[in-house]
Amino acid sequence: VEKMTDLVAVWEVALSDGVHKIEFEHGTTSGKRVVYVDGKEQIRKEWMFKLVGKETFTVGAAKTKAAINIDAVSGFAYEYTLDIDGKSLKKYMENRSKTTNTWILSLDGTVCRVVLEKDTMDVWCNGKKLETAGEFVEDGTETHFSVGAHDCCIKAVSSGKRKEGIIHTLIVDDREIPEAVE
Repeated sequence: VEKMTDLVAVWEVALSDGVHKIEFEHGTTSGKRVVYVDGKEQIRKEWMFKLVGKETFTVGAAKTKAAINIDAVSGFAYEYTLDIDGKSLKKYMENRSKTTNTWILSLDGTVCRVVLEKDTMDVWCNGKKLETAGEFVEDGTETHFSVGAHDCCIKAVSSGKRKEGIIHTLIVDDREIPEAVE
């Protein structure tokens, strides 16, 4: 296995289907550019005469658009920034925390990462979109699904405060799971 000698940047990106690792190699003498997503080579370009620019690719099951920007800072120093869905990684993750809820729990000895996409009410567990059944209840809605032999439910209840909006709670086998911060 060829060692990554020109590795200049590594990012971790939390998406609904999991946390993805993006690695970028930039050979400033050879002009080589290599992008790896989760250890798999996505792009390889040898002998690029232009050392600055942009590499675009997709990440994850939903094929989220990503771009690595290569900018010259001074002399032979370069800066590498990652954009996800057209936003800086920081902005994307801030926005994502408003549009999704994430819970991490252990079930039958396996760590499960459950993600709710609030706009679509899609529920993901460890990279797979789950079959769900939604129902209206007295104080809001419940989205039912199962993970293995476990009955799971995400309750959506109004906070009564406009700024807070709707509060989503994950209940697994009648036990409330605290939300994870990514």
